[in-house]
Amino acid sequence: MNSGRLIYVIGPSGCGKDSVMAYARRRCPGSEAAFAHRYITRSAEAGGENHIHLEPDEFEARARCGVFALHWNSHGHRYGIGCEVDAWMEAGFNVVVNGSRAYLPEAARRYPDMIPTLIAVETDILRQRLLARGRESTAEIECRLEQAEAYVVSHPELRIIDNNGELQQAGNALLALARNGCSVRGGSCSQALLPGRQPLA
Repeated sequence: MNSGRLIYVIGPSGCGKDSVMAYARRRCPGSEAAFAHRYITRSAEAGGENHIHLEPDEFEARARCGVFALHWNSHGHRYGIGCEVDAWMEAGFNVVVNGSRAYLPEAARRYPDMIPTLIAVETDILRQRLLARGRESTAEIECRLEQAEAYVVSHPELRIIDNNGELQQAGNALLALARNGCSVRGGSCSQALLPGRQPLA
């Protein structure tokens, strides 16, 4: 049995990453791919993704014991991907994880065969989505947009999913990638999945 690949999904806040992943997961039978939950020191009632909440001391204890395959800090919280993903890939599953752009170099070092997948949107659309979300002030949103535009993601296997249009298009692109794991290296996996072009990191 061939080992599966890690599909490391990234994108700026408000790009629709959680929605795209949820769409693909609902339509992907468990026999075809696995979608990993993240362990986060953020309340489970905070909204967004369906994550597993850990208190900071719980997270630290697990990190020290090496039970996370990947873990990082961001926006005042700690995030982890459990080492169960290694067993899933060894069993032949492609594994989709919700990653971090800043942590990409370390994740790529640990999983050189992984497929980084950027959920990309144009600046004006991202601004509208952040405003509609209502979590931040206009000034905070503009700061996020500046950071997103300045952040360049680089990796030889980078795939870009265009999420400027309907969720179905982007979701189906990720679904195809989860099922196939880009069996042809360097190639596009669907019409919405674009190698080598980055509208917004």
